[in-house]
Amino acid sequence: MIEQARRHRLAGQILFILLFLAILFLRLMPLNPGRVIWPGPDLAICLSIGWVLRRPEQAPVLIIAALFLLEDILLLRPLGLWAAIVVMGTEAARRREQHWRELPFMIEWLRVAVLLALMLLACRFTLALFFLPRPPLGQAILQFIATTAAYPIVVGLMRWPLGLRRSQVDPETRQR
Repeated sequence: MIEQARRHRLAGQILFILLFLAILFLRLMPLNPGRVIWPGPDLAICLSIGWVLRRPEQAPVLIIAALFLLEDILLLRPLGLWAAIVVMGTEAARRREQHWRELPFMIEWLRVAVLLALMLLACRFTLALFFLPRPPLGQAILQFIATTAAYPIVVGLMRWPLGLRRSQVDPETRQR
């Protein structure tokens, strides 16, 4: 029984890593050369937060940190900044995962949007603090809107083909 649970957790971790790498591969492909007017959503952060809220044991913090550090390196962003912010954001979501289980999806979507906004502000503040170049505010806001709009689609795709749903609340462990 324990071996089956460990195998299920390992299979989930491998699937998470493969999906993340597929998203990263698509971001690296030159599909739209030239100037980007409308930035696309950050599907990697949608996948990470959605996975942490549905199966937190399958997305350990070290895997998330390593994957986003790899993304920072390949996308030529400040080394480790976005990875550190994502780790803090996903760990904040992981701590509240048990409380969010019973809430409807619209509330979860709103909370994830607030979390994404705080992560964006933290990144922009840190870049400004160290006088590093920041993307234009308009593009950052457009990417935030696109990422927030893409979150339900990513979660829907996680639920339908992958069968990844929120963990059920055990009535005996429910806090009153």
